[in-house]
Amino acid sequence: MNKSSPLFIAVLIVIPIFLVAFVEFDELDELQSNIKKEYYKKHLNNSSRIFDIENEISPSQKKVDILHYDLFFDLYPGKKEFKASATLTGKVKVKGLKELDINFYDNFDVSEVMLNGAKHKYINENNMLKVFSDLPVDTFSLKIDYYGTPERAGFAGFVFGRINDNSLVYTLSEPYYASSWFPCNDFPSDKALLDIRIRNDSSQVSVSNGSLINIKREGNKNTYHWKTIYPISTYLIAIYSSAFKHFDDKYISLDETDTMTIDYYVLPKDLENAKKDFIQHPDMIRFFAETFGEYPFIREKYGIAEFLWQLGAMEHQTITGVASNMISGKNFYFDIYVHELAHQWWGDAIGPKSWKDIWLNEGFASYCEALFYEFRSGKSALKSTMLSKKRSDFTDILGEPGSFLFTSTVYNKGAWVLHMLRWELGDSLFFNSLRKYYEKYKYSNAATEDFKKVCEDVSGKNLTKFFDQWVYGKGIIKLQFDWTSSKKNNEFETLIDIEQVQSEYDEYNFLLEIGFKYEDQQTEYHRVNINSTSAEFNFKSKQKPVKVTLDPNDWLLMTSERIVDD
Repeated sequence: MNKSSPLFIAVLIVIPIFLVAFVEFDELDELQSNIKKEYYKKHLNNSSRIFDIENEISPSQKKVDILHYDLFFDLYPGKKEFKASATLTGKVKVKGLKELDINFYDNFDVSEVMLNGAKHKYINENNMLKVFSDLPVDTFSLKIDYYGTPERAGFAGFVFGRINDNSLVYTLSEPYYASSWFPCNDFPSDKALLDIRIRNDSSQVSVSNGSLINIKREGNKNTYHWKTIYPISTYLIAIYSSAFKHFDDKYISLDETDTMTIDYYVLPKDLENAKKDFIQHPDMIRFFAETFGEYPFIREKYGIAEFLWQLGAMEHQTITGVASNMISGKNFYFDIYVHELAHQWWGDAIGPKSWKDIWLNEGFASYCEALFYEFRSGKSALKSTMLSKKRSDFTDILGEPGSFLFTSTVYNKGAWVLHMLRWELGDSLFFNSLRKYYEKYKYSNAATEDFKKVCEDVSGKNLTKFFDQWVYGKGIIKLQFDWTSSKKNNEFETLIDIEQVQSEYDEYNFLLEIGFKYEDQQTEYHRVNINSTSAEFNFKSKQKPVKVTLDPNDWLLMTSERIVDD
């Protein structure tokens, strides 16, 4: 998920006044005007919120594995409601389970609940559907028929929106709001396969995850059937339905055995601008495929659909949602397109085991922005992109974000952790680690410790200190230093004193590069290991240095200040 460019603390894009003048957003009005104040007040500023959600995952849910969702939505945009049916196929993993719990909002009218073809006693309250039955260790089928108007949830949930007097239905469920519109195990580690059918007026094009199986005409309505053959987390399941214009492009797999369609669905007024903005996607996919491994959903698609959430974009699996105000024809939001595409590897193919691991999604996608700019424009672009993400006030703990899932720490410090890991390991071991991590956990879920273990196995290095200080510690490195140089015999000796002065973390251990600039303007670099709060180094050279710089190529999340003794 990208909350606009490039600084995002959940929401940082301001809606231009001219946009509001011609767009009728209906149910988005409240979100746009109050999202910072109300959303943070209700959800993010309550430090216990994420753990409350974890507690809402009942012990019963952890004993069940959902294997497949078969969803049907009959949309009535004029009434802002739908009729729906959800069939969940799952497997009971333990003996003696007497209650089947499923996350599901309790505002709908439920007309029928069938477990294995028979009606069962159930309750639906506190956003949990409980079906009471003795469940054998076996597969089961749970069918729920329901209808109503979905509640607004999180950033959006399920939205019946309008633009220029035209309907645009869309969803945005991250992190745990898929259950606001369909019953599910609403946590990222329980991935499942998906069939989804969307019925709407025949003037509307309905889009979802995976591949389009067929379009069935029924009177004045069309039903679009989409299907995934790769597992998906619930928060990545999406619906978009509007009078879209469609165009496409092609991507040829690395081994040249598959040709995948890249599908774009945009509003008619944005068609020509979208063709200009989206043109680089085949090259972007190829770069990431060559860097990490083949595009993970090569037998389905990649796509973009325009939606009315005006605050950024969302990486729904195989079909990214992009804000309508970001389609300009001038590529103003290119970094966001890169970011969302990268999520197909980091976040979609490899999902987080829990929301504590969100940096494995957002930090990775943010660093991919820098990697693509490096690929396109060289090391200077890598450096400038990372400097744009540098902060001196990363006060949160990356690996323990609590309720604050979408902060600068998660995105920008997460990217810097990967940048510093690359410096620590070197390019070969770093990129080999990413490829190994992708191959091992593709189509499943991973935690920080899983990623750490892969990096250690590939590199042969113990990275406990690195992860302790950067993923589970606070702050950044802050150094004070001084240097003196004097001539002895026929060479110069340069003495450098370095002291760590940060308050958030006691002692960082790191590899530091020191740059020397000489009177003839030549430069020389030395690398040293810092493993204490105070360090002293002595270097010899034929020329006298005129300048000494710590971390001259900006590989570390640090600041330095020269303190000259009187």
